[in-house]
Amino acid sequence: MQNDLPRFEVYAMRYATRTAMRRDHFIGGDPHEASMPMDYYVWAIVGKTRTVVVDTGFSSAVALLRGREHLRCPADALRLIGIDAAEVQDVVITHMHYDHAGNLPKFPGARVHVQEAEMQFACGRHMRERVLAYSYECEDVVCAVRLNFAGRVTFCQGDTELCPGISLHLAGGHTPGMQFVRVHTQRGWVVLASDVAHYYENIEARRPFPIVADLPQMVDGWSRVNALADSAQHVIPGHDPLVMARYPAPRSSLEGIVARLDVDPLSSC
Repeated sequence: MQNDLPRFEVYAMRYATRTAMRRDHFIGGDPHEASMPMDYYVWAIVGKTRTVVVDTGFSSAVALLRGREHLRCPADALRLIGIDAAEVQDVVITHMHYDHAGNLPKFPGARVHVQEAEMQFACGRHMRERVLAYSYECEDVVCAVRLNFAGRVTFCQGDTELCPGISLHLAGGHTPGMQFVRVHTQRGWVVLASDVAHYYENIEARRPFPIVADLPQMVDGWSRVNALADSAQHVIPGHDPLVMARYPAPRSSLEGIVARLDVDPLSSC
């Protein structure tokens, strides 16, 4: 029964940011010539006996290469809430893009959970095409391949339960193996959508983000996310600065750095 499931704490950690315009985030652009910054997050799911990290971000070197403002190492951000990356046993990679799958060597004891379709794509013939390969870092993919040879990668084939109270769900769309995470918390089922929706507005206005492998799958993914969350306020997009505004920090010194997602939002604005 659902009442018997463990309840996890969930945190978003902001590790990088970049300036951008509204036109950058919607297929077809946007009629408003206005700023719409993009934040970069990793997430932590904390239970009494198990901690799961969702995505591992990118390094300062990759930030410099791609013109992003690197605020802190994601592994260092985890320490702010008492998590030692070296002791993490499970890492979920929602997809293999550079901003979600870097820094894996900083998690030397972790088993990595990724969709098989994602690894097949990242290692396959389409990486010859710059327009498709641009969002991937070759060294991140190579690192994941090495971890597989070391027996540390679990390949998901569709939806799967990671453990009671945490499940992984294949959405596709943004990438062929795009997955999101559903977590049982004190306020109900929270969905870490990652890049199924970069911004709240992608879902709410049903306006797709322009980096897309399969547009119908992306649109269907919004419905899957909403169906598996207890409400629209239980859906956490992958890059929206509003996450930091809507949810409280664990303590005042972490405002703008860490948001706690298993508690009710401060507002819906």
